[in-house]
Amino acid sequence: MKDFEMTQEQLEVLLDASTPVPMIALQCGKPRSQQENANAAWESLGKLMGFDYKTAKPNGKGNRCFSAEESDRQESPLEDQA
Repeated sequence: MKDFEMTQEQLEVLLDASTPVPMIALQCGKPRSQQENANAAWESLGKLMGFDYKTAKPNGKGNRCFSAEESDRQESPLEDQA
């Protein structure tokens, strides 16, 4: 396990992903659940920071800090623009 610290902006993205999703247009299909949105946000952060999002756990060092297993490869945000 390795310690990581996300930015305040990244924390806000995770918190926003965990908020309830209003069911406005059910004829278009059911929206993703809060859990699915939160998992997707953690997965995206894991790819960006180089950790396995399924292993992320609080480490008691604040709400922006956590521990997780490192992943094999860290993805650069600039790679998507190539």
